[in-house]
Amino acid sequence: MKNKGTRLLKCTGQRVLLPGNQDLQPATITIDSSTGKIIEIHPGPQAGWEPPSDADVTWVDAGEKFVLPGLVDAHVHLNEPGRTDWEGFWTGTRAAASGGVTTVVDMPLNSIPPTTTVENLEQKKKAAEGQCFTDVAFWGGVIPGNQACTSGHLKPLLDAGIKGFKCFLIESGVDEFPCVSAKDLELSMNELQNTSTVLLFHAELDTAESGAAKPEDTLDPTLYSTFLESRPEKLEIDAISLITTLQKKYPALRCHIVHLSASSALPIIRAAKAAGLNLTVETCFHYLCLSADDIPPGRPEFKCCPPIREAINRDLLWEGLTGGLIDFVVSDHSPCVAGLKMLDEGDIMSAWGGISTLGLGLSLLWTEGAKRGIRINQIIDWTSSKTAEHAGLGDLKGRLKVGLDGDFIIWDPDAEIQVTKDSLNFKNKLSPYVGLTLRGRVEKTFLRGSLVYDSTLAVDQQLSGVEPIGRLL
Repeated sequence: MKNKGTRLLKCTGQRVLLPGNQDLQPATITIDSSTGKIIEIHPGPQAGWEPPSDADVTWVDAGEKFVLPGLVDAHVHLNEPGRTDWEGFWTGTRAAASGGVTTVVDMPLNSIPPTTTVENLEQKKKAAEGQCFTDVAFWGGVIPGNQACTSGHLKPLLDAGIKGFKCFLIESGVDEFPCVSAKDLELSMNELQNTSTVLLFHAELDTAESGAAKPEDTLDPTLYSTFLESRPEKLEIDAISLITTLQKKYPALRCHIVHLSASSALPIIRAAKAAGLNLTVETCFHYLCLSADDIPPGRPEFKCCPPIREAINRDLLWEGLTGGLIDFVVSDHSPCVAGLKMLDEGDIMSAWGGISTLGLGLSLLWTEGAKRGIRINQIIDWTSSKTAEHAGLGDLKGRLKVGLDGDFIIWDPDAEIQVTKDSLNFKNKLSPYVGLTLRGRVEKTFLRGSLVYDSTLAVDQQLSGVEPIGRLL
């Protein structure tokens, strides 16, 4: 701290969320701007503190606003290269920063090429360089043919720094990322079982017994109920049953269920965890905050896979989350261009399935959680500390702790925000949340001690002048 030319950022506030505490407390956080690391946390406002004579100190006083760790969104589709018109690193990470997200973990699809080889990962990293307003890490992909063989790509991808692998048990929707068979899974799990990585599953399995409605059986394609019947909960139940059965053969490998929507799968998850299987589960903001009962006809912006289900299902997911069966919450930000959403036709069955959320997650959970007695420390646990651990970033991100990155947000819990198209910062401004009034607003976002978003400025200035200082993790 006394080295010549030291630059410090000190954030002081009356309501700071520190690790291991349910309650907010007065504290002052000191970040070394040259390293971006938290070097000291003082309990209280540090009144009368005098900096070293050779230090350049920037003070940030949050007052009564909340000071929270930056969020880690562990499930984001940024789509670049190849589908940059859907989303890209520049727009996607700016949108993330506007919602208090300081780290995103990018999914291996829907970019072209997908992140299934080291060569493809290098193309992804090259596209991201100099464009990121948050830090970015990467998941790799498991597809038929890239597992254990003389030309296997999984362990080389691990060596190259990816955080884990995602696969689909049902068609993904893009040709370059086909789903895997049970045989493919066995090859992959055998290859990865002695590593510290994680295998992520899109857990829907379409079998002859699944009960899924086929296109020729459907009725009005503009009704959400038609789509809901085509993706019944049994698809998730069958998939998770297969995963937990296979996992018994490879108990050292952590398996993870992405975007759980079916509450009827919770008993299987409970039994797996009780049996000691190394299984983790996520759900998404839209499954916790939206209900199929309220979706009007002809509104494809609500379509995602697996689907948003009924209000009673939503309530059971909340119970699973608060009870620990579901480990954390992510966005699954999965945008596309307007034409693929079939908005003019209102054709839900033909529309691209994906919901755009970046920038809104914290406000969504705070608004919905208030109806359920949820505290801010629980929300941050689900969206920051546990997601950081999941992605292998727990030694860098997710908590306000000495030695970790100085990622934090100043949060106004009482502000109301109107979600409009103009307020969205991602590329294609299509979202089921447009028109909602939400509680809670990110006032400022800091990445490694540097300001990357400021909502106190005019809308056209909130991100202007900010440099894309995000790193590839």
